[in-house]
Amino acid sequence: MRILIVEDDADTDVGLAAAFADDPPMWCSRIVEAEAEAAVRAGEPFDLVLLSPACDAAAIALRLRALDPDLPLVALVADPAAAAMPGPADRTLCLSPAIRPTQLRPIARAIAALRKSDALAVRVAALEAERQELAAAQRHAVHLAMHDPLTGAPNRLAFLRALAERVRLPGRFAVAMIDLDRFKQVNDTLGHLAGDELIRQLAAILHRVAPPGALVARLGGDEFAMLFDPADDAAATAAGADVVEACRASLGVFGHPVRSGASVGVVVGEGPLADDPSAVLRRADVALHHAKAAGRGLVCRFDEGMDEGIQVRRRIEQELEHALSAGELSLAFQPIVGRDRLAVQGFEALVRWRSPEHGPISPATFVPVAEESNLIHALGDWVIEQALAASRQWPEQFVSVNVSPRQFRRHGFAGRLTAMARAADVAPGRVQLEITEAAIFEDPERAADTLARLRAAGFRVALDQFGAGYSSLYNLRSFALDCLKIDRSFVSRMGRERESAAIVHSIIHLGRALGLAVVAEGVETFAQVQALRLAGATQLQGFYFSRAVDAAQARAIAAGGMPAVRLAG
Repeated sequence: MRILIVEDDADTDVGLAAAFADDPPMWCSRIVEAEAEAAVRAGEPFDLVLLSPACDAAAIALRLRALDPDLPLVALVADPAAAAMPGPADRTLCLSPAIRPTQLRPIARAIAALRKSDALAVRVAALEAERQELAAAQRHAVHLAMHDPLTGAPNRLAFLRALAERVRLPGRFAVAMIDLDRFKQVNDTLGHLAGDELIRQLAAILHRVAPPGALVARLGGDEFAMLFDPADDAAATAAGADVVEACRASLGVFGHPVRSGASVGVVVGEGPLADDPSAVLRRADVALHHAKAAGRGLVCRFDEGMDEGIQVRRRIEQELEHALSAGELSLAFQPIVGRDRLAVQGFEALVRWRSPEHGPISPATFVPVAEESNLIHALGDWVIEQALAASRQWPEQFVSVNVSPRQFRRHGFAGRLTAMARAADVAPGRVQLEITEAAIFEDPERAADTLARLRAAGFRVALDQFGAGYSSLYNLRSFALDCLKIDRSFVSRMGRERESAAIVHSIIHLGRALGLAVVAEGVETFAQVQALRLAGATQLQGFYFSRAVDAAQARAIAAGGMPAVRLAG
């Protein structure tokens, strides 16, 4: 407790000081204001000022109150009832000088305590304000941690927490995983700001069409999830169908029309469950995978058979990664012959996998698995390197290599392929790339640029399985192609279906009109050979001439060791 005792120079009474002997008083006479001001500026104002009878109490009180309006004052004056002291009455006390020091001390302490209590109240108020501010900051931090900053929707963490609570409750519930179609194309063509705007618009659509009481969350990227309580399995599927239908819309994004879409996977559960919520989410993801594999823009409900399939694919992916490094893969080469002399002009490189544990595994099984993962890049590079090395052993024949859609859309694909051919010392003109219509027509502008770069570097480009995919003739005119490969399904049915024969003839005439070579694959009979030659096919390929052979046999065939081809039935 800090008490300032103000006494006049002429005052010889030490009674005031004696009353506060254990609280060393601050003696002051003519520098009262200076002492008080210094204390205020230092953040340590006096708790009480005690004015002796010899002081001009009113004048001193006026000056002190100018510095500190709430300063408690005790003045010893001759006539306390008539004293006129400035300042608040509850902070001013006038006493008779006749009061004994022992009586003055508790009074002064009580008054000084008012100052302490005021300071405490201010501090308490400040602490409460800090507490409220901290609580608000914590609430904001929790909100940020549990919500997506782009859409304001709950994020993956919030969704998993809600799902963890829901699976422990009784009753039917459903989880829908939602993946936006063609979102990457919007990012690549219009930029990431446009992609963000598309995400915001589709998030609003999902909230609008979600069932009552549903939780809609953005899990990341272009993936959303929805948790709701359906009446039955059919209602859960219907909710997913509503999402697909609502997202199938043309939206305006920064002045550009964007055709959106979504695929949905739904899993229905009955609580309470002991499952980890991530296991439920995984099943919904499996269903989503099937919806996308079936053609996108679909809804698919999970069943146990799907889970077995995804487990098989994951095992294949793991074993394929090992096979790449363990030398379990090899290439086989199927001859491609010219129409006129039926001479071997090239070979199609076909990847083969013989697993020590499972035996031969079909490319139809493992290539799609690789395409769904990053393994397709490692697998594709390996095939190209091996094919280039094999072609160096042939006199002049070209090698034709299949390129998956994901490989083809890889950034810098043309430059990477050019560098690989240069490193293998193989002229690009002896390399033909077989790509499917799906690789081209998903992003025609980007595909056209890549094809132009490949053609400029000297590579040949064949459009594989022509007629079985989109077959957009308008887009076909814009692409730098060398060859069309007729899908084997049409060739195999030529003798049985007039429609297939008509399609084959139409493709051949289309190719000739566009100045493109036309390869018919899947040739297995002499009748097919004759029909295709008469129709004008440029090259033929199939079991009638040879099955796919290993590198050594291909080298012998290329050098002229291929068995004579029968030209009579």
